[in-house]
Amino acid sequence: MLTITDLTFRMQGRLLLEKTSMRVPAGSRCGFVGRNGTGKTTLFKLITGEYGPETGEISLRRGARIGQVAQEAPGNDVSLLDTVLAADLERAELLAEAETATDSTRIADIHTRLADIEAHSAEARAGAILHGLGFDADAQQQPCSEFSGGWRMRVALAAVLFSEPDLLLLDEPTNYLDLEGTLWLENYIARYPHTVIIISHDRDLLNKCCNTIVHLENRQLTAYKGNYDFFEKTRAERMALQTKMKVKQDAKRAHMEAFINRFKAKASKATQAQSRIKALEKMGTIAAVADTDVAPLIFPSPEKEAASPIINLRDTDVGYEAGKPILSKIDLRIDADDRIALLGANGNGKSTFAKLIAGRLDKMAGTLTRSEKLRIAMFAQHNMDDLVPEQTPVEHVRKLVPDEPEAKVRGRVAKMGLSGEKHDTKAKNLSGGEKARLLLGLATFHQPHLLILDEPTNHLDIDSREALVHALNDYTGAVILISHDRHLVEASAERLWLVHDGSVAPYEGDMEDYRRLVLTGKGSPRAKLEEKSAPKAVEAEVADTRSAAERRKDEAKMREAQAPLRKRINQLEAIMKKASEAIKQIDKKLAQASTERQPDKIRKYATQKAEFERRLVEVEEEWLELSESVSA
Repeated sequence: MLTITDLTFRMQGRLLLEKTSMRVPAGSRCGFVGRNGTGKTTLFKLITGEYGPETGEISLRRGARIGQVAQEAPGNDVSLLDTVLAADLERAELLAEAETATDSTRIADIHTRLADIEAHSAEARAGAILHGLGFDADAQQQPCSEFSGGWRMRVALAAVLFSEPDLLLLDEPTNYLDLEGTLWLENYIARYPHTVIIISHDRDLLNKCCNTIVHLENRQLTAYKGNYDFFEKTRAERMALQTKMKVKQDAKRAHMEAFINRFKAKASKATQAQSRIKALEKMGTIAAVADTDVAPLIFPSPEKEAASPIINLRDTDVGYEAGKPILSKIDLRIDADDRIALLGANGNGKSTFAKLIAGRLDKMAGTLTRSEKLRIAMFAQHNMDDLVPEQTPVEHVRKLVPDEPEAKVRGRVAKMGLSGEKHDTKAKNLSGGEKARLLLGLATFHQPHLLILDEPTNHLDIDSREALVHALNDYTGAVILISHDRHLVEASAERLWLVHDGSVAPYEGDMEDYRRLVLTGKGSPRAKLEEKSAPKAVEAEVADTRSAAERRKDEAKMREAQAPLRKRINQLEAIMKKASEAIKQIDKKLAQASTERQPDKIRKYATQKAEFERRLVEVEEEWLELSESVSA
C-alpha cells in the first residue's frame, strides 16, 4: 500500500527524517508513535503530497484513495448527515448524474455501480457513524453551524470514516472525543477493512486497534509487529541488547587500540598492528542508547489530611439558568483519599459537576458542605488561556511566591518537568505538552486536598501520560478525573461515577463493563435510537375512545404497514447468522495458519474476518433500529 524509501526531510533547517525507509502493507492498522515534535504530522503531510521530500521517495498503490480529517471543521448550514454523505464523492456524482442521464445503458451502469457501493444503505451507515461519535437522530438533522468547534471536528472525522479511503490517516483523532466516542472509534478502527495509519498517544487505542507500531526516533522509522504493549516490550529488549553489545564493542575497540599504540613502532609487530588498524577502521560503531526518559510530574501532597468526608452533597441541584438544573438530586460524598473517574458522554454534565465541586458554580438547591480550610485545585483544557503569553514559566511561578529567591523559584519550575532552557521561554512559544505541565504545576502549587483534572492528557505524549499516572498515584489527596484515556482511568481511579440522565451516581461495573455497555448500546447513555412509531401511551389514550372493531382495524393496518419492515428484519437475522458462522470458520483457519506459521494466510484471514465483523456491526445496528420501530 505505502512504501517509503531513503526519505530525508528538513523543516526550517531542522533535520526530521534522515534516509529512512518503511513499508506499510495493504490492510495494516498501523500505530505511529514518537515524542511530540519528532515529525509525525510532518510525515503525514509528506504522504499526502502537501510537502515534498528533500531526497528519497514515497510511493502508493496506484489509484489508492487517501483520506484524512479536514483541518477546518464544517461550519455551514448543511445538516450533519448531509455533510457526511457528501464525503462519498463517487456516490454524490452518480446520484447527480442519474438525475440527468438519458442513455439507457448509462443509466443501467449508474444503478449497477450504486448497488456495488451499497448506496442504498448510505444514510444508515452515515447515521451509525455519527451516532457512534455522539450525535443522536435529532442532532444529525441540525446544521453544522449549530455546533461548537469541537463537535464539528467530530463531524469532519465522521465524514472521512464514511468515505472509507484505501489509506486512512488519523492524527490524534481522540482529542475531540469523550471516552464513549473513543471506545466507539477504537472498535471501528479495529474492524476497518482497508489500511489505517493513526498518530495517537492513547495506549489502549493502540493496543486494541493496531497490528503494527511504527516508531519515529532519532530521525528513523522502525516498524514493530504487534500492538503497543508488544512494541514497548520488544523495544526495551532491543535497547538492552544494544547497550550490552556497545559495552562489548567498546571493550574490543579499547583492546585493539591499546595493541596498536603499543606495537605499531616495533618492526616485528608492525604487520599485526597494521592489520588491527584496518580492522578498527572497518568496525562499525554501535550507537549509544539515548536517555529518553521524560521528566517526572510531581503533585505536592497536602501537608495535613482533611477530615472525611471532605465534600458532602445531599439532594443537590446545579446548573447555569435558574429553574433549569443540568444535574439534580445528587446524593454523594467525597472522602480524603478518594480516586474517582467520571463517566458519561460529553454534554451530560461531567464538567458542570466538576465546577460545582471546585466551587466555580453555586448549587441551586439542596446542600453541599466542605471540610474546613479545604484546598481544591482544578485543571481543564480551557485553562490554557489563563497563561500570560508574554510571560515565562519563571515569571508565572514568581507571582505565587514573590518573596522566594531566584534559585528556589527555578527549582519549583524544574519540578514541573520543564528543562532549563524552557524556564525563560515565553508561554506562547511553549509546546502544548509544556503548557500542560506548567498549568498542572501552577494548579497544584499550594498542596491541594482535592485535585480535579478535566481532560489533562490532550497535549501529552505516551511517556508524559505515564508520568501523569505515577504523579497521581504518588499524590495522597483526593482526585476527580475526567478523561477519554482509558489507561489513565484504569491506572489512577478506584471508583467510577456515571453522569447520566440529569444526575450523578456510582457505577458498579469496571471499565470493561462500561466499554461493552457503550458498544452494545444496551442501557447505554448514548443509546437513543429514533422512535419511528407513535408513543404507546398516546396510542392507548386514543384507543380508549374507539370501539374494539376500530382498534382491530387499526392494528391490521399497522401490521400491513410494518410487513416490509418485518421482512427486512428476518433478512437481517439470516445475514447475522451467516456472518457469525463465517467468522467462526475464519477463526478456525486463523488458528491453523498461526500454528503452521503462515503469515500470508494469517493476513488474508484477518482481513476477511475484519470485513465480516464490520458488516456484522452494520447489520446489527440496522436490525436494532428496525426492531425498535416495529411494534411488539
